[in-house]
Amino acid sequence: MVEYYTMSTIMKKGNCFIILILLTMMFNTNTVGQVLSSNYLNNREPLFKKPYIELPLGSVKPKGWLLEMLIRQKDGLTGNLDKFYSKVMGPRNGWLGGDGDQWERGPYWLDGLLPLAYILDDENLKAKLKPWIEWTINSQQENGYFGPSVDYQPEKGLQRNNSHDWWPKMVMLKVLQQYYSATGDKRVLDLMTGYFHYQLKTLPLQPLGYWTDWAEYRVCDNLQAVYWLYNITGDSSLLELSELLYSQGFNYTNMFFGRDLLSKINSFHGVNLAQGFKEPVIYYQQHHDQKFIYAVKLGFSDLLKYHGQPQGMYSCDESLHGNIPTQGTELCSIVELMFSLEKMMEISGDVEFADHLEKIAFNALPAQVSNDFMSRQYFQQPNQVMITRNLHNFDINHGETELVFGLLTGYPCCTSNFHQGWPKFIQNLWYASEDKGLAAIVYSPSEVEALVSERVKVKITEETFYPMSNEINFTLRIQDQKVDNVEFPFHLRIPGWCKNAKIEINSIAWANPKGGQIIKINRVWKSGDKVKVTLPMNITTSTWCENSVAVERGPLVYALKIGERWEKKEVFDDPARFGEWYFEVFPTSKWNYGIMDFNPDKMEESFRLVEYADKQKLNFPWNQENAPVEIKVKAKEIKSWKLYNEMAGPLPFSRTVYGTNTNDITEEEVTLIPYGCTTLRISEFPVIKEYPKR
Repeated sequence: MVEYYTMSTIMKKGNCFIILILLTMMFNTNTVGQVLSSNYLNNREPLFKKPYIELPLGSVKPKGWLLEMLIRQKDGLTGNLDKFYSKVMGPRNGWLGGDGDQWERGPYWLDGLLPLAYILDDENLKAKLKPWIEWTINSQQENGYFGPSVDYQPEKGLQRNNSHDWWPKMVMLKVLQQYYSATGDKRVLDLMTGYFHYQLKTLPLQPLGYWTDWAEYRVCDNLQAVYWLYNITGDSSLLELSELLYSQGFNYTNMFFGRDLLSKINSFHGVNLAQGFKEPVIYYQQHHDQKFIYAVKLGFSDLLKYHGQPQGMYSCDESLHGNIPTQGTELCSIVELMFSLEKMMEISGDVEFADHLEKIAFNALPAQVSNDFMSRQYFQQPNQVMITRNLHNFDINHGETELVFGLLTGYPCCTSNFHQGWPKFIQNLWYASEDKGLAAIVYSPSEVEALVSERVKVKITEETFYPMSNEINFTLRIQDQKVDNVEFPFHLRIPGWCKNAKIEINSIAWANPKGGQIIKINRVWKSGDKVKVTLPMNITTSTWCENSVAVERGPLVYALKIGERWEKKEVFDDPARFGEWYFEVFPTSKWNYGIMDFNPDKMEESFRLVEYADKQKLNFPWNQENAPVEIKVKAKEIKSWKLYNEMAGPLPFSRTVYGTNTNDITEEEVTLIPYGCTTLRISEFPVIKEYPKR
C-alpha cells in the first residue's frame, strides 16, 4: 500500500509540513529508469513509469445508467450539434476547409463526439467524424503546420481570425490521440511528428502567446501530447520540445507555492485553472520531483478555502469569485477539471484525485445539462433557487443569460465543449496497471476487455447502481478459450470518505480495508470468479460559507428538493448571439430553510436515509422524479432570508438565533436529494439554533 498526504492533512499541518515532506521526497529514491514490462505502452525512459495506463479507446463500455447518459448525448446535442449549431459546426467550419469558424469550437465538439462514437461503436457518429479527421490530416503543410491557415473578416457568431494560434491545435491534438487509440491510423503519428518538429523550429520566433494568451495557460494539453508521441516513437527531439513548451507556458507550480493568486477574487480565469491544474503533474513525468505533486495539492487546498463549493468545484464566473454560494461555476471548467483529474490519477496513482473526480462527475456535471442533453447552463450555483434572465453578481455579463438553460446562452464555448465529460469519464473508469493487472479506480456500471498477465484477454463486468448504492459487483470471464485460469493483480480503490470497506471473493470475506488507498488482490483467477465491494456510506456534513453546512453521503452531496416550473421563452434582442430560445425555472415550493442544529456524533438522530428499491432499477436516476435516495431532516423556514436579484439572498450565518420568535416557527421535515438530481437547490444550509429559554 502507498500512503499519500492528503489536501486536508496539508491544510492542518501548514507550510512547515509541506517543506518537510518536500525535503524528504527529494532525497528518496524514485522509479526513473526502472524497467517494468507491461501489456500496454507506458512511459519510455527517461520519463518515469506511470502506475496506471489508459486502455485503448473502446475497451471500456458503459452499462446501466451510464450507458443511458451516452445514448441521451447521442440523441441530443452531442450527436446533432452540426444540425442545431450549423453556423459553426456546418460545412463552413475552418476545420472542414471552410471560411467560417477557424478556432476552438469545432475541435471542442470533436473532443467529445469522437470518444462517444467509438465507445458506443456507432457507425453514424463515426461517419460524421470522418470528414473532420480527413481534412485535418490532409491539411498538413510541408513545414509541418496543420489546421486552418487563413484569417477572414469578422462575422457575427464566428471566430474567423487567429487561425494560426497554437491553442486550437492543442484541442485537435487530443482528438487525434483518441482517434489513433481507437483505430491505430499511423497517419496521426506522421502528422504529430511533423507538427512537433514545426513547433520546435517556430516557437522561438512565435512563442505560445504570439497570437493569444490561451496557449500559455493551457500548454499542458500540448505537453501531454508530446509525451504521448515520444512514448510511441522515441524521438528524442520531443523532449527538447517539451522543455521549450514548459518554459513558455504559465508556471502553475510557482503559482500554487506562491499562494497569492488563489487567495483573491477575479485573479484567474476558471477554465484556464481547470486545465492548468494538471500541468505540474504532466511535467512531473519528465522531472520526477515530488514538489510538482504537492504544488497541486496545495493549490487545491487554497482553492477550496477561498473559492470552494460543495459539489467539488469552485466559483468561476468567469474568474475566481470567492465562496458565496450564489457565485457561478462554468460548465467548461467542470469537464476540463474532470479531464485534468483523470490524467493526474493515471500518472500519480493518487486516490484523492479519483475521489475528487467522482464528486464532480456525480454532482456538478449532471446538474448543469438538461435531461435530454438539448440545453445547458453556462453557470450553475450551489444555492440556485431561481433561474432567470436577470442581472446576477457574476464578474461577466452575457446579456443576463448566464444561468438560463439554452443552446447558446451565456457563451457558446460550453455548447461546444461539454460533450467530453461523460465519454472521457467512462474511458478512465478502468486502467491497465504496470504490474500486468487491471485497476478499477473510479466506479460506475461498466464492462472492460483488456490484456493481463502474459497477454491473456479477460472481460470484467461491473454491476452496480453506484453512486446511489454502496455495493459494487465484479464478474470475471477469461476470453482466451485455451486458458483455464490466469494470475494477475486486481487493483481496487477504497475512497477516502469510506471508513472501512468490505471485500468478498466468491462470497467469502477477504478483507476490510480502510479508506484512502488502493488495494491489490493478487490471485489466480478463473472464469466466473466474483468480487463484491461494499463501501459503507455514512451521512456527514462539511462546513462552508458563513459557517453553513453541506450534507454528504459517500461521493454524493445532497440538496434541498425544490418544486420546479419551467418556462420556455424567445430571444428577441439578439438571437444570433444567444440562440432563439431559452428556459427559465421558477420555484413552486419554499427554499429558505435552515437545518435544525444537530449533534455531529449522533447524525442518525437528525438525518434519516430513505432508499427506493424500485427507482434503483431505473436507467436514468438524474432528475427530481427519479432520485432513488433521499435524506430527511428537520428544518425551519428563515423568513428573513429572501430573494436578491432573483437569486438566494445573503446566506444567514449559522448557529445563531434568528429572533425571539424562532421557537414559535413550525418545525418541518424537509427532503434532500442528490445534488446531481436537482435544477433548483440549496446545498449550503444555514444551521438554526433555537432561542434559549429563560
